Amino acid sequence: MHELPFSQACENNKSHILAVLRAAFAGRGQVLEIGSGTGQHACHFAQQLPQLRWQPTDLPQNLPVLRPRCAAYPGDNLLPPLPLDVRDDPWSVPVPDAVFSANSLHIMSMDSVRCFFGGLAAGMRGDTTLAVYGPFNYGGRYTSDSNARFDQWLAQQHPDSAIRDFEAVDALAREAGFELQSDNEMPANNRLLLWRARG
Repeated sequence: MHELPFSQACENNKSHILAVLRAAFAGRGQVLEIGSGTGQHACHFAQQLPQLRWQPTDLPQNLPVLRPRCAAYPGDNLLPPLPLDVRDDPWSVPVPDAVFSANSLHIMSMDSVRCFFGGLAAGMRGDTTLAVYGPFNYGGRYTSDSNARFDQWLAQQHPDSAIRDFEAVDALAREAGFELQSDNEMPANNRLLLWRARG
């Protein structure tokens, strides 16, 4: 058997994220995960939150990395991965009552971040909880030296990638109909932001 694609960062943060999602996604029915990567989060959270149907997605060209782990998942509450590019209009997948995305906003361009929230606004049909994990700047400042170094590394990888300002992202969320519920401190200078839209 071939080794499954693996992210050490996912392995490190999944238990901390799960501790917040247990409460945040209580009473939810289905989760749309945007940018599922290796599928480690999708499989772990689907297993630990069996009341949820979990829909992993990623860019079409990334699906070969995502599919193997999802295919090996033993339960029936993890749906087959679907292609999703947040720049598509309209989105090819419905927006359910919960949405999760980790380490995505700083990878995509700022225009794509706007499309992320615009697509959510266009696709929502009611009460939706949104959880976004990753590094953020506050007041235009880095929260740590390691985040400053990480931002330099991101710029070297792609000129459109950058740690986003919390205030700018929250403004886009509010435009999309979301209200910030909590800003949770996570290990390694990351945050887990929770918004809720009452459609």
